[in-house]
Amino acid sequence: MAKNYLKSPDLLPISHDKKKIGAVGFSFIWVGMAVVLAAFAIGGAGVQSLSLGWVVIATIIASLALGFLMTMTGDIGVEHGLSFPVYMRAPFGTVGTHIPSIVRGFVASCWFGVNTYFGSTAMNAILATMVGFDNWFVCFIIFGALQVANTALGIKAVERFADLAAPIIIIISGWMYFTLSDQALQQGREVWSWIESPVTGGAAVTAFIVVIMSNMGFWGTLTADMPSLSRFVKAPLHERNWFKRNKAQIAGNLIAYPIVQTFMVMIGAVSYVAVSNYDPVVALQQSASGLILGILLLMIVFAQWSTNITANLIPAATIFSNVGGPKIPFWAGVVVAGIVGVIVQPWSLFGIITQILLIIGGVLSAIVGILIADYYLIRKRRVNVPDLYESDGQYHYANGINWAGLISWILGGGAAVIFANYSFIVGFVVGAISYLLLGKYWWFEKYKQAELTDPSDEKYLGISVGRNWKIEVEQEVETDVAISPNPTAEKV
Repeated sequence: MAKNYLKSPDLLPISHDKKKIGAVGFSFIWVGMAVVLAAFAIGGAGVQSLSLGWVVIATIIASLALGFLMTMTGDIGVEHGLSFPVYMRAPFGTVGTHIPSIVRGFVASCWFGVNTYFGSTAMNAILATMVGFDNWFVCFIIFGALQVANTALGIKAVERFADLAAPIIIIISGWMYFTLSDQALQQGREVWSWIESPVTGGAAVTAFIVVIMSNMGFWGTLTADMPSLSRFVKAPLHERNWFKRNKAQIAGNLIAYPIVQTFMVMIGAVSYVAVSNYDPVVALQQSASGLILGILLLMIVFAQWSTNITANLIPAATIFSNVGGPKIPFWAGVVVAGIVGVIVQPWSLFGIITQILLIIGGVLSAIVGILIADYYLIRKRRVNVPDLYESDGQYHYANGINWAGLISWILGGGAAVIFANYSFIVGFVVGAISYLLLGKYWWFEKYKQAELTDPSDEKYLGISVGRNWKIEVEQEVETDVAISPNPTAEKV
């Protein structure tokens, strides 16, 4: 029904008692997420122009900066229990939200396909070695179907898989680094000093910036929709201190993620130094054999599985569910994401990942800037949550569109594409400043917002004042979220 369009059960606010992921669990999820082809490619491309030391420094800078931005956007999920596509109704409108959301969902689906292809090559190598079966496409289809099924089971299934995969990934990563370093040394290449084509001066600065922007470009996608994941992360009630409220997020975003991301970039770099290929599957096949090779390749399969579930399938499924309304539940959104990931033929994207990262990261960084400007600078974290689920509420704006958000996104994304080497920074800054000016001095003067007219913490904050947002849903729509007599909130 049209009146239920915005109230898909899978998009309702997550209450405090349903937040199940703690600091350790969230950190383990990051360990699983960070083992991806993009990270290896960044390292492999970096050591073509810079020493590994400078590549590592650039990666650490990017990871810490992005980790902080992730925690900032993630507070939307922690504080209010809202997912990315639902909150996007505030800066883009109840209809306008679909435009940037679908772009993000499509990107996530593409990355699902790329990582599935990467994992399927490892799976194929295992089967070719053990039983002589050699058909990567069959492995691709089987691997993709398994991931879709696992994700459709829900968020706790994801955390359990991450708990299993993370320790194994740490072990295999250490083995790969030392083995490939020794292999490179046997060829007279010391991994921390070897550079394929050294550059100096301005070219070196540009190469350094490209490594930073590439790192931010890939995880910039998750930075935008971190609320879709963080809404399941545990947080204390009645905690107004931002750092204490987000301590579980901080453990993952600012500690686990920078460490693992940096190490994965290092492995890609060392792989390139050792065998002139950043793909660890290729490197492993040249440096190991027998049972050891099979175990290492299996771990790569698990790593892609863990990454895809959390970083790609869950965000994409949440977005597609938002677009489709109650008729498209979460599990159906997962299936849609899986299908898109196959249709885009990810094997064709394999060799141009760095260029893609710079473009996509810049376009999506403008959304990150808009989100932070809207949530922190304009609304001061106060949100009229019930109206996010009303088709005729304050976020309907002009026929469902907030033109301040769309114009700012176009300006920020366009600037990022023009200045591709600095894409994430340019997109973020232009998007944030444009939205702050257009929203504060134009759009919200025209379309009044309750939380701006009456900036009350008690009315418009979430768990920091002990509130669980409860949305009244028509009886025809099944949901496991309790219905409160008061449709706006329930104090705990």
